[in-house]
Amino acid sequence: MSRKEMILRAATRLFSAKGFKETSMAELSRMSGVAGGTIFYHFKNKEELFLSILEGFKSDIVEEFERYRRERKFDTGLDMIEGTISFYFYLVGRMEDRFLLLHRHDAYELAEVNPLCGEYLQSIYNCLLDIFEQAVQLGQEDGSIAGMPARKTAMIILCMVDGLARFNTYKLYDAGALYNELMQSCRRMLQNNQTQQQEVDSC
Repeated sequence: MSRKEMILRAATRLFSAKGFKETSMAELSRMSGVAGGTIFYHFKNKEELFLSILEGFKSDIVEEFERYRRERKFDTGLDMIEGTISFYFYLVGRMEDRFLLLHRHDAYELAEVNPLCGEYLQSIYNCLLDIFEQAVQLGQEDGSIAGMPARKTAMIILCMVDGLARFNTYKLYDAGALYNELMQSCRRMLQNNQTQQQEVDSC
């Protein structure tokens, strides 16, 4: 692992555990085992380091979802939505530090004084919205999802999924305990009435 990667990994752990404000570069130097001068060689200040973590987070999310969709085959757009929700929770568990960092209020306080941070945060959520929107549009094309504004629908789904993920991230509630109910709610909201009737008739 390169020194830059060591810095980023340690910084992610510190920012997620203590927040942006409470993390010092001296503490980062101790945790990463990298000298302060070397840290400032790679990142001119703490804000640039934080933005680099956000940028890498977005790239990893896109890469992971692209790989997941290449490897999985979905019969319908509705199936893709359900798979996307499931994979989202998988990533929340696998990238716990970075999702905690994303969910901390520190990031949004920084965004108020640093417009670039706001743009990075928005780009992360926009890429997540794009992922859900693509599945909604596919479902509308194949008839498995009702005709409704795809972007707004994707936003509602993301709010439901990410809201439950936050409970899990903060150890307030086990997301797994509501997983089936979440899936059922999304299915009822999205499913084309004609498809619902066909399922009833087949029972």
